[in-house]
Amino acid sequence: MSKYFNKEIFFYFRRVLTNPIDSFYEIRHREKGSVPLAFLTILVFSICFTMNRIFAGFIVNLVDPRTINGIDDLTRVILLYVLFCIGNWSVTCLSEGEGRFKDILTVTGYALIPLIITYIPAILLSNVLGQNEDIFYSIILGVGFAWSGILILLGIMTIHNYTMLKTIATLAITIVAMLIVIFLAMLLFDMLNQVYGLFYGIYSELTLRS
Repeated sequence: MSKYFNKEIFFYFRRVLTNPIDSFYEIRHREKGSVPLAFLTILVFSICFTMNRIFAGFIVNLVDPRTINGIDDLTRVILLYVLFCIGNWSVTCLSEGEGRFKDILTVTGYALIPLIITYIPAILLSNVLGQNEDIFYSIILGVGFAWSGILILLGIMTIHNYTMLKTIATLAITIVAMLIVIFLAMLLFDMLNQVYGLFYGIYSELTLRS
């Protein structure tokens, strides 16, 4: 357990924020990253995401907090995280990417640290903002999203040894692949639901007749 959760690995978070390219290079070539810690980061991000939807001030929060389910949010976040990593791994395998699947899991998880950091002050600030002051809330979260986006870009570029242009193209194809998988999953779910409905209808009819 200490191999995955030790003081050195936790302190490595700060290095990822201040020196991302070298940090991601070390994750790929010197085994500095921790997949379990990346998943823990995803869990914390999901908690912060749910807290923002529940506790953000009414001026910026357009969601009814009573409708929020933290388990549903966690499930969606994990599914999107794993789907992105699988999609990127599949695309980069066909385009001479050098990164391993665990490297993609690690850098993507670590890249969400800025969003975790910015969610807390954004939630607190949103509860003291007045009318027409929601721009400050948007700026804080905007910085977090931009920072995380840059880290994902640099992380994918570094572990796969890509140029910036090839990285952007790869990420665009990854998003398209994710959308295709989501569409096929929804199609399959709808088909299974119809098959279930058909057999349930037949079963109900036979039960009534007997």
